[in-house]
Parts: sequence; C-alpha cells; structure tokens
Amino acid sequence: MSEELVSFYEEVGGEAVFAKLAHEFYKGVAMDPVLKPMYPEEDLGPAEERLKLFLEQYWGGPSTYSDTRGHPRLRMRHMPYRINPDARDRWLGHMEHAVDTLHLSPLHRETLLSYLERAAYAMTNTFEE
Repeated sequence: MSEELVSFYEEVGGEAVFAKLAHEFYKGVAMDPVLKPMYPEEDLGPAEERLKLFLEQYWGGPSTYSDTRGHPRLRMRHMPYRINPDARDRWLGHMEHAVDTLHLSPLHRETLLSYLERAAYAMTNTFEE
C-alpha cells in the first residue's frame, strides 16, 4: 500500500488560502507609502492575482503561473524597482501579517514565512536609502 504525497498547497487549504494570503498582503501594500509606488497598476488586482498564482505553483498547486507568464524569473522581474532593506522589511511585515490571518499550524506558518523571508532577502537589490 503506497501513501499518496500531499503538497503543502493541499495541506494548508489550496486556492482559497493562497487567495486570502495575496488579498491580505495587498491590503497592506495599498496603504504603504514606500511599496505602493512600486506597482505599475493603479489597481493592485493584477499584482494580487500574479502573487496568488506564483505562490500556488511554488507550493505544489496548479501551474497556471508558468502556463500564462513563463518562468518566474523573480530577480529579473523585480530589478527595475529599488528594493532596499526598508522596502524589504515593509514587504515582510505585510506578508507576515497576511500569513497570520490564515491561522495556519505553527509548522505551516514557519515553513511559509521562512520561504518568504529568503525570497525577500534575495530580491534586495540596493542598500541605498
């Protein structure tokens, strides 16, 4: 008898959880004077959808992100924006708040936040104010 592997995506609740994560995150970004100007769309809806699709795919959900946008190329896509430690820390703060609205188990919370912290540090591209 073989056990079927369950993805992190499925373990935490699938599409609804990642949709809430992206939505709660962008509620914070919309009010942030440093981060909001980094988003080209006046309406953050398209960015919210891209984040949701990326995170779903990363954590074992549908491959819609790559199917519609190609390889994530995160560093390249973020290079036009000045991401200094202040911007990184603001991003992480909004993301941690969004993760906490999900009420995940401690292990799932830490797993998700650990990835998000590594990603945020990887996107930092300047140390200028």
